[in-house]
Amino acid sequence: MSYAFFTNSPAPTERSAHSVTGRKAIAADLGKNRLVALLVLAAGAEFLLVAVGAFAAALLYYRLVLSLDYPDAPKYILESLLIAMLQLLVSVGLRQYSRIQTQPRHIFLWSGVSAVFFVFSFFISTIFLLKISDGYSRATVMAQAASVIVMVLFARAICFSLLQPAIASGLIDARRVILIGEPSHCLDFSARVSATGIRTIRSFELRSFRKGSSAPEHSEAIEVLSHVRELIAECRPLRADDIVILTSESDVRAALALAGALSELPVDVHVVPVGAIDLMAVSRITQFGNMVTMRIFQSPLTPFHRAIKRAFDIATAIAGLVIISPLFVILPLAIKLDSPGPVLFRQTRHGYNNETIRVLKFRSMTVTEDGDNFKQVTRHDPRVTRLGRFMRHTNIDELPQLFNVLVGDMSLVGPRPHATSQNESFARLISSFSRRHNVKPGITGWAQVNGYRGETDTLEKMQRRIEHDLYYIDNWSFLLDLKIIAMTLFSRKAYWNAC
Repeated sequence: MSYAFFTNSPAPTERSAHSVTGRKAIAADLGKNRLVALLVLAAGAEFLLVAVGAFAAALLYYRLVLSLDYPDAPKYILESLLIAMLQLLVSVGLRQYSRIQTQPRHIFLWSGVSAVFFVFSFFISTIFLLKISDGYSRATVMAQAASVIVMVLFARAICFSLLQPAIASGLIDARRVILIGEPSHCLDFSARVSATGIRTIRSFELRSFRKGSSAPEHSEAIEVLSHVRELIAECRPLRADDIVILTSESDVRAALALAGALSELPVDVHVVPVGAIDLMAVSRITQFGNMVTMRIFQSPLTPFHRAIKRAFDIATAIAGLVIISPLFVILPLAIKLDSPGPVLFRQTRHGYNNETIRVLKFRSMTVTEDGDNFKQVTRHDPRVTRLGRFMRHTNIDELPQLFNVLVGDMSLVGPRPHATSQNESFARLISSFSRRHNVKPGITGWAQVNGYRGETDTLEKMQRRIEHDLYYIDNWSFLLDLKIIAMTLFSRKAYWNAC
C-alpha cells in the first residue's frame, strides 16, 4: 500500500512569507472583484438591451407593418421591463453568466437563446391563464421574441469578446487553481488550461513511498497526516478556486484519500488521471439508472438534434436544388463538350457508422477511379480536365451531393467522406480516425473551411484534418453548422489547397 506526501521549494522567511501571501490574497480579491464587476455589468447591459429591444419591436411593428399609431406606450414599457426581468432571472438562476469562464462561445450564446424561449413561453402562458391576452398582439409578441434573441446574442458576444482578453492580460482571474502532482505533469496541465483563463497559482509535488519494515504503521500514518496538515495550511491563504490532483495509476487510492482530506478547504477538488487527460476532456459525470457513472464518450447528436439537423438539411437541399437548377442543365453539356465520358461520377465512400455510401459528383477527370484503384488527385494532376479544374476550385463539382443529402446518406455539414481505400490506410495509422464516422459526412466541413482540404500526401496533413473533424463532432451546434456554411460561401480559406 502506498501513501503520499508533498514537497515544495524551501519556504521564505516568516515575514516575507506573510508579505507574499498578503500580496497574493489582495491580487486574488482584486481579480475576483473585477470579474464580478464585469459579469454584473454584462448582465445589466443585457437587461437594458432586452428591454429596449422588446419595446422597439412593438413600436416598429405597429408603425411599419400595421401602419398604425404607436401602441399604448406605458403598457408596452411595463411588458418590456417584465420580459427583461424574466430574462435576467432565468440567466442568473441557471448560472449562465458564472459559467462563462468554462464554456466555449457557442454554448454561452445558445444558452441565452434557450433562456429567451423559456421566458416567452412563460410570458405567453401567463397572459393566457390570466385572460389578459386580448390586449396583446400575437405578431407583436413574436416580433419582440425575435428582437430579444438578437439583443441577447449581441450582448453576450460583446461580453465574451471582452472577457477573454481581460483574462489573458491578467486583469481578472477566471479561476485560480493549485496543482498537486509530478512537476512535468503540472507544467503540461497548467499550459493546457491557461488557454481557457484558468491560472495556476501554486504547485506541489506528490511523492509515493511504501511502509518501511521497521517503522510502526501508526508512526507512518502520523507522518502522512502531518504532511497533509502542512499542505492544507499552505493552501488555505492562497484562496484558490480549485485544487487538482494529477495522479498516476499507482497513486489513485492515495489521491482519493488526499481529496477527502482536502475537503475541509472551501474549494472544488478534482482528481485527474494523467494518462487520460484527453479522455477526461470529453467525459461527463452522468446519471445512469440508479447509479452515477463517468461517461467518457457520448453520441454526438441527441435524437432532437438529429431531427433539427435533418430538417435543415432537407429544406436547404431542396431550396439549393431549385436555385441552382440552371447549372444542372449547363454543366452536363459543358462536361460532355470538354471531354468524353459520363457526366456524373459515383464513388464508394464511408459514411455514418462506417457504412459504405455512393457519393455523386460532376465528373472533373478523364478517368473515374473507385475502390482499390483510387489514386488521390494531386496538384496539377494531368487527369483533371480544363473544366474540371475550374469546378474543383469553385467546389461546384460537389453540387450533385445535394441529392445524397436528400436521401439521407450525407448532411450539408460534416466531415468530408474519403474513398474507402484511403480510409482503410489512414485508420491503421490514426487511432481516432473512425470517430469521424459518428456523424453523417458533409458536403462541407470544419476542416475544409479552415484550409484543410485537397491532397493528404502526409500523415501530418491527415492528422490536422482529423483534429478539425473531431472538434466539429465534439462541439456540434446548429450555430456552428450555420457558421461553416457561411464560411464555405464567403471565406477564402474554404478554397485553399483545391486540386
